[in-house]
Amino acid sequence: MNRKRMLAVSLAFLALSIFIDSTHGVAVMSIDFGSEWMKVAIVSPGVPMEIALNKESKRKTPVTIAFRNGERTFGEDAQVVAVRFPKNSYSYILDLLGKSIDHPLVKLYQTRFPYYEILADEERETIIFKHDEETFYTPEELLAQILYKGKEFAETSAGQKINEAVITVPGFFNQAERKALLQAADIAGLKVLQLINDYTAVALNYGIFRRKEINETTQYIMFFDMGASSTTATVVGYQNVKTKEKGYVETNPQVSILGVGYDRTLGGLEMQIRLQNYLAKEFDAMKKTPNSVFDSPRAMAKLFKEAGRVKNVLSANADHYAQIEGLLDEKDFRVQVTREKLEELCADLFERVARPIKTALETSALTMDIISQIVLVGAGTRVPKVQEKLTEFVKLELSKNINTDEAAAMGAVYKAADLSQGFKVKKFITKDAVLFPIQIVFDRTVDGATKRVRRMLFNRMNAYPQKKIITFNKHTDDFEFSVNYAELEYLPADEMAAVGNTSLSIISLSGIADALSKHANEGTESKGIKAHFAMDDSGVLNLANVELVFEKTVVAAEEEEGTFSKLGSTISKLFAGSDDKEPAEKVEEPSKEDIKPVHEDPDQLGVQKEADAKPQNQNETQTTENKPSNKTEKIEKEKKPSLVTLKEPIPSTEVRLGPKTLEGPKLAESTKKIEALNHHDLERTRRERALNSLEAFVIDAQQKLQLPEYSEATAPEESEKILAACSTISDWLYEDGYDADADTYEQKLAELKGLTNDLYARVFEHKERPEALKGMVSMIHGSTTFLEKVANVTSSSEIFTQVELETLQKTINETQEWHDKIVKELADIPLYEPVKYTVRDIANKMAILDREVKYLVNKAKIWRPKPKEEEPAKNKTTDNSDEATAEVPDGSETAEVPVTADEAPVKTKEEEEEDKDDGVVEEEQNSNVESKGETDDGSIEIGSEKHSQNETGETLQLPEPDPVKTKDKPNQEEPHQEL
Repeated sequence: MNRKRMLAVSLAFLALSIFIDSTHGVAVMSIDFGSEWMKVAIVSPGVPMEIALNKESKRKTPVTIAFRNGERTFGEDAQVVAVRFPKNSYSYILDLLGKSIDHPLVKLYQTRFPYYEILADEERETIIFKHDEETFYTPEELLAQILYKGKEFAETSAGQKINEAVITVPGFFNQAERKALLQAADIAGLKVLQLINDYTAVALNYGIFRRKEINETTQYIMFFDMGASSTTATVVGYQNVKTKEKGYVETNPQVSILGVGYDRTLGGLEMQIRLQNYLAKEFDAMKKTPNSVFDSPRAMAKLFKEAGRVKNVLSANADHYAQIEGLLDEKDFRVQVTREKLEELCADLFERVARPIKTALETSALTMDIISQIVLVGAGTRVPKVQEKLTEFVKLELSKNINTDEAAAMGAVYKAADLSQGFKVKKFITKDAVLFPIQIVFDRTVDGATKRVRRMLFNRMNAYPQKKIITFNKHTDDFEFSVNYAELEYLPADEMAAVGNTSLSIISLSGIADALSKHANEGTESKGIKAHFAMDDSGVLNLANVELVFEKTVVAAEEEEGTFSKLGSTISKLFAGSDDKEPAEKVEEPSKEDIKPVHEDPDQLGVQKEADAKPQNQNETQTTENKPSNKTEKIEKEKKPSLVTLKEPIPSTEVRLGPKTLEGPKLAESTKKIEALNHHDLERTRRERALNSLEAFVIDAQQKLQLPEYSEATAPEESEKILAACSTISDWLYEDGYDADADTYEQKLAELKGLTNDLYARVFEHKERPEALKGMVSMIHGSTTFLEKVANVTSSSEIFTQVELETLQKTINETQEWHDKIVKELADIPLYEPVKYTVRDIANKMAILDREVKYLVNKAKIWRPKPKEEEPAKNKTTDNSDEATAEVPDGSETAEVPVTADEAPVKTKEEEEEDKDDGVVEEEQNSNVESKGETDDGSIEIGSEKHSQNETGETLQLPEPDPVKTKDKPNQEEPHQEL
C-alpha cells in the first residue's frame, strides 16, 4: 500500500515538473529563408504573430555571413566585409544545398561569384567552400549559423528560449535539398515542425485573414512570386470543407495547391548581375586605368552592391546615377543609368515572365477565365516591366493586397502555432502537392525472362502528407527495388537538368524465404510483401516499414447466450501453442484514410486490392454478422470461421543515392565547429557589454561627483577615493586593459560599485525623503480628520468601541511625534553622514497608521443597525429578511449575515429542482462542433472584437486581426498560454 502511495506521489511530482517545464519556452517561430533575405516571425504568450526585429531593428536580414580576423558577422555587417574582402563573405548559399560540383546551378554560381574557391566533396557528392588552408565550410554549416542567428532574433523578441520552428522552402526543392536544409536546422539546434513550401505559406497567410470570404464554392487565385533567385506561379483553390475530428463533423476552410510553375534562375539576382557587368564595361570604356575592373574581385563586389541599389531605384524612377568613389586604382566612377537601358539588358528575362504561369495553368487544368485574382509576391514584382508583361498575359488587374516581403513568414508562423502544443488556432487546412513524380522500379522473372516493372508511387500533384503501400505478390526470395523520379518531360530542358540525380535510393529486402517457410505449415495464405512509404509534412519521402502479410482462417467458439466471443483470447492461444516458432508480430491496420495502395499489376500480380487493404474491417463485419441475437434460452456452442491477419516484419536496407547529408564523424565535427563559433560569439558579446558597462560607469561617476547633490552627500576623503579609482581604471582601459577579458572588466566594475554604493544610496535617500515625509503629514492630517468626524456621529458608539478609538488616537500621536523627531534630527546631521532614517522606515511607520484607519473604515462599511426589540415577531422576521438582503453602498465590502433555520425563506418546487444541480461538477466535453453564430470562449475572431477571461478571471482585450488563440486545457494535461 505504501509503495502505491509513493508511486502516486512520484507520478504527481513528475506531472507537475513537466507542466512547469512546459510553461517555459512555449513560444514558436518561423523563418522565411530566401536566397537573399531572411524574415523571422514569432508567436509567444501575449505577442501573437509578429515579425522579430534584428539588432538594427529592421524586419528583414540579409542571408550573408562573413569571417574576418577571427570574428564572425551576419547580415549588414557581413555585407560591409563583402565589399572589402569578398572571398570572406558568403551569400546566396541556399541555391547550393544538396548539389554536386557538376550541377548546373553550382556552375552558374561559380560564374557569378568567381572569387569563391569551391571544391568537390567526393564522399558526400556535394560541394565545400575552402575558406583558408585550414578551414572549410559546407553549405549546411553556413546555413546552420545563419539559422542560429535567426533563432537569436526570435528569442530576443519573445524574451524566452525558442526551439521549435517552421521554415519555408522553395516548392521545387527535391529530396536531397530538403534533407540538407533539415540537417542545417538540426545543427543550429532547431526542431523543425515542418518545412512548408513558400507559396503554401503565402496562400495560408492570404486565407487566414479572409476566412469570411471563403464558402462552399471554390475560389481560384494565382500567386506570382518573383524573388531574388527564382520565380514561381501557383494556382490555389479556397473552399470550405467538412472534416471529422474526435467524432464531430466540422466545416473549415481549406487551401489546395492545384498547379505550380517555376523558373529557378529568373529573379532579381540575374538582373543585378547583368547591370553589374554593364557598369564594369562602362568603367573600362572610360580608360581611367590600364587595369580591367573584371580582374579585381573587390571592385566587382563594389559594382555588385551599387548595381543592386540602382536597380531598386529604377523601379520608381526613370533614371539614376551609379557612382562609386575609388572603384579601382583610386579612380572614381559615375555614370547615368536609365530604366530603358535596364530593360534592354534584361529583355530576354522579361520574355520568360509568363512561362511559370503557363505551366501552372496546364498543371491545374484551368484557364485564366476562372482565376479571380493575380496576387503579387516578392520584391522582384516591383519592377515595372515585370508587371507590364504580367498584365499583357493574364488580361487582369494585378492585386497588391498582401505584404510581399512578410506574407510567407506570417503564414509559416501561423502553421507553427497550429503544430505546437502550447497554442490553439482556428483550423485552416492546407493541401500541398508533389511536383516531381516518384516511381518504384523492380525486376520480375516471368517464364524465365526478367522483366523491368515500373509502378508510380506518387503522381504529379498528388496531395501530401500521405502514406502509400506497394505490394509485391510474386517474390519468394530476397530482392531489391529502386525509388526514382519519373515523368519529368513536362519540364524544360534546363529545369530537368536542375532537378539533379533522378535516382533517390535502392532498397534491398532480405529474409523473405525464411518468413514464408515460417508460416507455410500453419494453413496461411500469403497476401504479398507490403512496403509502406510515407511522405511527411515537409515533403520528405521515407520508407516506414516492410512486412509480409498472411491470412489465416481460425475457428472461434461462441459462448452461451448473452456473451461475446473472445476472438483475442483465441488468437493468443493460437500464438502460444507454437513451441518451436517465434510468433509473428500482430500489427494493427493503420487508418486507411491517408494510406493509398499502389497496384503492381492489373492481373493480381502484386495488386493491392480494396479487400486486401482492409482485412481487419472485413473480419469485424463478419464477426458482427455471425453473432447470435440476445435470447433468453441457451443454445449450443457453434464454431464459425474467422479470418486473422498475420504480419511478419521483413528486414530492409536502404542505400541513398546522389548528394548525402552529414553523418557520423563529419556530423559530429560540424556540430562541434558551430558550437565553438557560437560560444566564441557569446564570449565576445559578453566582453563588449562588460567593457561598455565599465566605461559608462566610470564616466557617469566622474560626472555625478561634480553635481551639488552628490558633492554635498560625500565626504572629501570619500570623493577623492572614488575619483582616484575612476582615474586609475580609465587610464588602464586606454593602455593595458583594452584587450582584457570579460571577467576582468566585471571584477573592476564590481570594485568601483563597492566604492560608490553608499554614496548613491545617500543621494537617493536625500532626494526621496522630502516626498515621503510630505506623504506622512498628509496621512496624519487625514487620519485626524476621520477621527474627529467619527466622534461627531451619534451612532459611533454602536459601531466602534472606545478602545478602538483610543488606539487610533494613540497611533496618530505616536506617528506625529516620530515625524517631528526625525525632522529635527535630520536637520542637524550632515548629508555625508550615514542615513539614520531611511525612506523604507518612513513607509513602514505610515503602514501602521494606515492599517488602523482601514480597520475602522471597513468596520463602518459592514455595520448594520440592530432591529428594535418592541417590534412584533412578524415584523422581526421581515426586518431580518431585509437585513440579510440589504444592499451595500458602492465601494464597500459585503458582510456575511447569518440566517437561522426559522428565518430561512421557503423554497419553491422550481428552486428546489434548480438546487439539485448546484455544486455538481460536470466533466468538460471537448467538442469541435461550432454552433453557427457562436464562437468558442477565448477565440479571436477576425474583423470583430471579443473579450475573454484568463484563469484568474482577469478580462483580456484580445487583438482584433490575429487569428491565433491558445489551446484548450482538458484535465490540466498541458500548459496553455492566453495570447
